[in-house]
Amino acid sequence: MFPIGQMTLAVLEARGVIRVAGTDARDFLQNIVTNDVTRVGPATAIWAALLTPQGKYLHDFFIIEVAGALMLDCEKARAGDLIDRLKRYRLRSKVEIEDVSADWAVCALMGTDADANALVGFEGRGGPIGGGVCYVDPRYGGIGARALLPRGALDELLAAGFDQVEAELHDYTRLCLGLPDGSRDLTVDKALPMENGFDALHGIDWDKGCYVGQEMTARMRYRATRRRQLLPVEISGAAPAPGTPIMQGEKEAGEMRSSAGGIGLALLRIDALERLGTDGGQLSAGGAVLSPLRPPWLAAPSDDSGETGSPQE
Repeated sequence: MFPIGQMTLAVLEARGVIRVAGTDARDFLQNIVTNDVTRVGPATAIWAALLTPQGKYLHDFFIIEVAGALMLDCEKARAGDLIDRLKRYRLRSKVEIEDVSADWAVCALMGTDADANALVGFEGRGGPIGGGVCYVDPRYGGIGARALLPRGALDELLAAGFDQVEAELHDYTRLCLGLPDGSRDLTVDKALPMENGFDALHGIDWDKGCYVGQEMTARMRYRATRRRQLLPVEISGAAPAPGTPIMQGEKEAGEMRSSAGGIGLALLRIDALERLGTDGGQLSAGGAVLSPLRPPWLAAPSDDSGETGSPQE
């Protein structure tokens, strides 16, 4: 399957692959992650997270089925920690969990600006490619597709007409679209899914039943207690380091996350967003001025979505 217009390939070497197999594999993951694993198949992928019992972020990953096993596209540097945490929940389940990053590669398949909306609305849909599987990014189709491939198949894709580019191009694109990249943007044991786009980016299923951290996550949704929002920001000046406090006058308004090429992500207080455009409403961090942007997947404040704030279109 070659997604429409997606003929540019970037190998994402920072991504690892964990294989979860066995007769209880699907039920095992279904009981602990934020999304509905029953939907996963060779032609359907999801984005999900593993949370603490208090509903705080530990890991996020994409899940797709390959040859009957569930494959987790995750952060390579933290794959060992994810495996350890999964094994704590395994108990007597018939599940095998192993790191297969040495044998599998994760790629991003992107198109031109003209192709940007071709896959919007097809999130998670996929099919076979090069001995592996390709699927539209389950978070937002505007960033293109992802492929999980045996490492030996990369040459075949390049021979089929794909142009290889550096992973930094994909990273810049996901920053412009306001998509988080694991622990670079989500503080481990602290970040809350509802403040970091998991609901709007299809990372939570509200009908699947219980999972680890479900009670706190649902409470934030139904009681509307979210106080912050992860947003892309345009940076005027030198990019602040991740973790740099963002100020609005004398008040702390948020914290900087990852950035590249004059664009970055920031976790911003909603009340600070509401003050934008007023006297003293400008946001700054480490000497740079920040201008929040509304990503295309985030509903406008006037929509019946519970979203709040005034980032620029």
